Amino acid sequence: MRADRLVSLVLLLRQRGRLSASELAEELEVSTRTVQRDIEALSSAGVPVYAERGRHGGFALLPNFQTDLTGLNHEEAVALLVAGSRPGVQELGLGTALASAMLKVIDALPAQHQSTATQVSQRFLIDPATDLLARPLASEEIPNKISSEITRAVLAGHQLRIFYAAKNESPRWRTVNPIGLVTVRGTGYLLATRDGNERTYRLSRISEAEALPQASERTETVDLEDLWQERIRQFRRDSEINVRVIARVHPDHQSDLTETALEIHSEEPEPDGWRRVDLTFHDHSHAEWALWKLGNLAEVVTPNDLKNSLYNRALTMTK
Repeated sequence: MRADRLVSLVLLLRQRGRLSASELAEELEVSTRTVQRDIEALSSAGVPVYAERGRHGGFALLPNFQTDLTGLNHEEAVALLVAGSRPGVQELGLGTALASAMLKVIDALPAQHQSTATQVSQRFLIDPATDLLARPLASEEIPNKISSEITRAVLAGHQLRIFYAAKNESPRWRTVNPIGLVTVRGTGYLLATRDGNERTYRLSRISEAEALPQASERTETVDLEDLWQERIRQFRRDSEINVRVIARVHPDHQSDLTETALEIHSEEPEPDGWRRVDLTFHDHSHAEWALWKLGNLAEVVTPNDLKNSLYNRALTMTK
C-alpha cells in the first residue's frame, strides 16, 4: 500500500542519509518514476525532503527531522531483528513487509541505541543455508505475486483459488479454504481444506493464485504446530512405499543418518560403542542413498534387499 511505502521511504532516508532515486526504487521494489511521485507527495504533506543535484546527488531529509515511531526498548528491538533473520519469510510472502518492519524497529530506538542494536543482531545466526558438513538446505523461490496473494487469503480468512500441479499430475485449478502457512527448511506449505477434506499444498507447485471474496470455511483459532504434526503422521500412514530399516552406525555419524530419515523409531547403544537405530525412509532409493554415503561407518541389519543392493553397488565400484 502507498501509505506504508511512504513511511518506509522516510525511514530509509532517516537511517541512511542521501539516497538516489534508483537506490530507493530498488529498496522499495518500485520504479524510479514511482519514487519521484512519492517524493512529491511527501513534500506536499510537509515532510522536509529535498533533492541534491549532481553526480553524487539524491534525496535527503533536512537534519534533525524526527518521526513519531516510538515504544521499543533496546532488547525488544534486538529480539525482533534476530527473529527477522530466520528463513521462511520470503517463502510465505512476507519479505517486503519484514523489510519495512525492520526499518520501523530501528527507527523506534533512541539514536544512541540504533547502531548497537543492528550490530548485536549480527551476532546471531538462525538456521543458516548449510550445516557443518556444508550440506545445503533446500530453499524454494516463490514469485512475490503468488506468495502475497496466498498470504492475503490466509490472513483475511478468505477462500483461495490456486493453479496447482500435484506430483506426477498436470496442473489444474482448485478452490481451497486456507488454514495456515508452514515453512520447513526453506520449503513453504499451505495447509487448507477442500470439499471437507484436509489438504497440504507445496507452495512451489502453485503457479497462479487468487484470493476470493468468499469467507473461508475454517475455525476461528488453530494450533498450527499440532495440525502440522498430524499432517506429517497422515502423510506417513498414506505412503505405501516407506521402507523400515534397522542399522548400526558409528556414534560420531549417527546424526548424519537420522537427519535424513522420515521417522526415528528407536536409538540404542551397542556393546562395541556403535548405535543401533530403527528408521523409516521414504523408499528403497532414499534408504540406499542415506546408508551408502556413510560407507563403512554404517551397516544395514535389515531388510536384506537393502543389504544386497548396497553390496552389489560396492562390487561395481571395485571392477
